[in-house]
Amino acid sequence: MKILVINNHGQYNHRILRSLKDLDIPAELVSNELSLEEILEKDPIGIILGGGPDIDGVGNSEEYINNLDLPILGICLGHQLLAKSFGGKIATADNESYATIEINIDSDDAIFKDLGDEMEVYASHKDEVTSLPCDFNPLASSNICEYEAIKHKDKPFYGIQFHPEVHHTPKGDLIFKNFHTICKNYNSSK
Repeated sequence: MKILVINNHGQYNHRILRSLKDLDIPAELVSNELSLEEILEKDPIGIILGGGPDIDGVGNSEEYINNLDLPILGICLGHQLLAKSFGGKIATADNESYATIEINIDSDDAIFKDLGDEMEVYASHKDEVTSLPCDFNPLASSNICEYEAIKHKDKPFYGIQFHPEVHHTPKGDLIFKNFHTICKNYNSSK
């Protein structure tokens, strides 16, 4: 039982896979062009929607969001796609940047277990969620972005604007460990 990393052609998609494997979390990087049936044949316990350069290049990712009964973690573009799929708005950031920033964790949700109230992260702010869909709650913010992390109110769908897979996010591994725990708990309760 593994986590599937959906390759949306971002520069860090392979790094996500490497991070999971370094944590002994079974994972596989797969094309975003796989059909829903091909995804289900792999019997995943969760999905990570990787980043990418363009919201128009996400293949079947939106179909996975709409049809899979699995935990989903959207990273950067994957975060934006989650919000967009439920009616949220995305726009070019006021402060386009790729930098280490500090986020304020505003929720004690399981994805941020053992991370405290603040976290240093490497964030990519070219595009960002500017209007949260009504089905989602904000989990974290920063001084340059209101929605650094979000979660669906009823489903185990998480979006994060930042990159836990790079060394510039010192505690990023905890995000992946927490997501893996969420996946295991969700699947064992079904």
